[in-house]
Amino acid sequence: MNREATIKGQKITCLGELLIDFVCTDIAQGLVKGENFLKKAGGAPANVAVAIARLGGNARLAAQVGNDPFGEFLIQTLRRESLDTSLIIRDNHAPTTLAFVGVQHDGERDFVFCRGADGNLSQENLPVDFLKDSGIVHLGAATGLLDGQLYQTYTAVAQCAKEEGKMLSFDPNFRRGLWGGHEPEFIRRCEPFLKMADVIKMSEEELELITGHTDKVQGCRYLHDLGATFIAITLGNRGTWASHRDGGQTQVPSIVVKSIDSTGAGDAFVGALLFRFMQRYSQTITHNDFITDVAWANRVGALTCTRFGAIDAIPSWAELV
Repeated sequence: MNREATIKGQKITCLGELLIDFVCTDIAQGLVKGENFLKKAGGAPANVAVAIARLGGNARLAAQVGNDPFGEFLIQTLRRESLDTSLIIRDNHAPTTLAFVGVQHDGERDFVFCRGADGNLSQENLPVDFLKDSGIVHLGAATGLLDGQLYQTYTAVAQCAKEEGKMLSFDPNFRRGLWGGHEPEFIRRCEPFLKMADVIKMSEEELELITGHTDKVQGCRYLHDLGATFIAITLGNRGTWASHRDGGQTQVPSIVVKSIDSTGAGDAFVGALLFRFMQRYSQTITHNDFITDVAWANRVGALTCTRFGAIDAIPSWAELV
């Protein structure tokens, strides 16, 4: 497939989970030994949307929360970030989704999800034309491919985005705690989105799991053959492997930071990358453009690791200039 990578709209719409992260502040203890937790706003698509807004972009989030104090906290948090919350739906039948996050000695995390309202997001509850003024649509919920209404909504919105000529971004966000033992089904559910996506972000682990290739060049070529133009494989503190369909592949280094909590770092990277893409509105994004944008997004992701929480840790434009 050969798609022209241009953007034809003014907003970036993110869709999926919006939840409470209870982050364990007992470093290197994880969830088994940790005892102290901080309440933080989170959810992968929400993190991406906030990153875009903090950098000065026009972002909105379509999501569902419980009609409870946690849901109200999340809505107030997004409003403070100047995000459009008109597509945040309150669920009277399910509580707000909770996630418990433990930080291990190397800054990596372990998760436990208590799923609630986010999985009930239905396309029927969203305006028919809610993608009309969007140039980019991002799908990246860790829970988005689980059984339920959100999975059906993801599928429908992705198809609609492609029919309307939007740039589609996809992050599989694999979580072993959600899919352990059911990896083949996870891969099967990812495939339609990989075929529709223009932009794919993955970790090294996800690249090997989904493509079956340990070699990044081969893994990225597999994804390009499905249709993606831009592929970013995050490598932790080693930076990002950036692959452009027509321009080759290269490792883009990051900056050195002292990692305290990597929660949300990948989402902040995606938000920064999509923000830079939107700045190139209606222009063809070249390989050199892509490498420049990945390097900048690496900085955003790295700085997110220097503070607790996901949304709270994402840097603003002022911290980057």
